Amino acid sequence: MKHIIFGGDGFVGSHLAPKLLEDGQEVVVVDVKNSDHTHYSNVEHIQLDITDETQFSKLKIDADDVIYNMAATMLSPLQIRSKRYDFFWPVNFHGAGNIMKSMDKAGASKFVQFTTDMVYGHTIVSPQTEDHPIAPLGEYGASKWATEQECHRWRDRGMDISIFRPRLIIGPGRLGILEKLFKLIDINLPVPMIGSGKAPYQFISVYDCAEAARLAWKAGFPNGEYNLGSLNPPSVRELLGGLIQHAGSHSILLPTPGFAVKKTLAFLDLINMPIMDPEQYLIADEMCVRETGRAKKDMGFVPKDNDMDMLIAAYKEYRAGKTGAQQNNLNTVPAE
Repeated sequence: MKHIIFGGDGFVGSHLAPKLLEDGQEVVVVDVKNSDHTHYSNVEHIQLDITDETQFSKLKIDADDVIYNMAATMLSPLQIRSKRYDFFWPVNFHGAGNIMKSMDKAGASKFVQFTTDMVYGHTIVSPQTEDHPIAPLGEYGASKWATEQECHRWRDRGMDISIFRPRLIIGPGRLGILEKLFKLIDINLPVPMIGSGKAPYQFISVYDCAEAARLAWKAGFPNGEYNLGSLNPPSVRELLGGLIQHAGSHSILLPTPGFAVKKTLAFLDLINMPIMDPEQYLIADEMCVRETGRAKKDMGFVPKDNDMDMLIAAYKEYRAGKTGAQQNNLNTVPAE
């Protein structure tokens, strides 16, 4: 049996591979690129573009192999409206479909698929269980919801598929929209919040995501959808205030009228000058906390990392990157 990780060179996949190796498993990493991750010395790596069905001939899948799909096109970098469909759907939907087709041809039936909590759209009930109504607000969420529906079709044909819906995944190597926040704090500028800042904000760590995928294998790939999010998330105001204090910044938190800010952001999006994706700002002041009890019940998953620690760790990484860049610039100045 092999553990085949699509997107294994990426964010979550690169943390899942070493976990499986520690369990004594044979791991195959499949990605469009090859990096210098240390675990690559112990795994087979296959370069493959999942959007091209013909390239799957490079990969040998056996009937007892188990498959994880971590490959995805994310919300960063920002796209203008006219480009979002072509940006998200080829990898997120068609690529995932190609993986499941290749599994079917080989007789493989055990699969983990990561989607997103953004399939829910606006908050109807909070905390949100996996039975919350589905109504994506943009092409990213829509592409992931279509992928889930494709998974349902393959389940009907005998596959066992565990679907994970993570909140914003945070960890080493990915700053995303947080980089803009960190820049404001670094230069002591006000930090605007959409709304009052009383709504909670929930992360999930990349380490917890990788562990959830491993536990799905241990539990026999239960057929279900599973939220992934931290426990007891604090309010946006508490999170940002704690980060500002940690950074020793003089930034202040600036509440804004959520309705007006969303209208302004929507207008900027309309004229192809987006500064946030609609799927981010439209729910920014909503009470959207994802309930993770089903994952605990079915596979024993309990998230370990808390939101404040995750945010501070991301800020430390950002600062370390800035310091390293400054040192590199000094090293490249020619001697006079």
